[in-house]
Amino acid sequence: MGKTAFLFPGQGSQFVGMGYDLYRASAEARKIFDLADEVLDNDIKSFCFNGPAESLKQTAVTQPAIFAHSMAALEVLKRRGVQPDLVAGHSVGELAALVAAGVMRVEDGFRVVSVRGHAMQVAGKIRPGAMAAVLGLEDDIAIRLCDDLSASGHVTTANFNCPGQVVLSGEENAVEKALEKASALGAKRALRLPVSGAFHSALMQPAIAVLTDILDDVPFARARIPVIPNVTANPTRDPDLLKNLLIEQVISPVRWTESMQRLAAKGVTHALEVGPGTVLTGLMRRIDRSVVVREAGTWEAIEKAGDAKGET
Repeated sequence: MGKTAFLFPGQGSQFVGMGYDLYRASAEARKIFDLADEVLDNDIKSFCFNGPAESLKQTAVTQPAIFAHSMAALEVLKRRGVQPDLVAGHSVGELAALVAAGVMRVEDGFRVVSVRGHAMQVAGKIRPGAMAAVLGLEDDIAIRLCDDLSASGHVTTANFNCPGQVVLSGEENAVEKALEKASALGAKRALRLPVSGAFHSALMQPAIAVLTDILDDVPFARARIPVIPNVTANPTRDPDLLKNLLIEQVISPVRWTESMQRLAAKGVTHALEVGPGTVLTGLMRRIDRSVVVREAGTWEAIEKAGDAKGET
């Protein structure tokens, strides 16, 4: 029988009402959402359940909200006896993956995600930038495109999400020029993303010192199961490496395509998307259809996932 992975989503997966059904149905989920409000100086529970959507889009709110939903879903899965063999998380989802692998405690995860979200939002104000999705270009062409525009300002590849889907990040002027050039190079679509900063680029550098400080205050344990980090796409259990990569990730590209290919090569045949939405499920269909991904962010979906865990 093949291995199972847990995948944790990142920004863009949030929605008003996220996690509410878990909160109503599960004591474990209630404990997580109540812990979020206790640890954070913010009413994350209310933002998740009631919005408004505009507040939920603010990075300082989005990241703790997604982390809280993922942790609640994880606890419900654990209660049902569903356990992963490997874990990975997309951008902020990597924090949830580290908790799932036993690298850090959930309380510390809340502290870190709060600092990370706030630091990245502030960095977006200190060094304003933009992000854009480019569909239909090969990865190496997107990399070359950014290199060719270095004279126009900083622009880089921020996310390799799946074959033919790359996200660019950098200074606004350079990103605009990259969009024009991408279309000329044959991209099917090239569009700006509604984000508050140039994530996974050098413009996030102001967030590094703050993130390093909080992570130095958090104990990291050796992972019980392999974690596939965004920066390297190489599975590891090394706590020091995982901590360093978590810092580096903020200014480095998310190598999701490679991460999922590595996951499949390690014998994973089934995965659960643990948290809000189905973004990662859709990406896997474009990366490797031999890995079946199921949603595991709602009570109903988790019940089905638990019932199906013995399937091959």
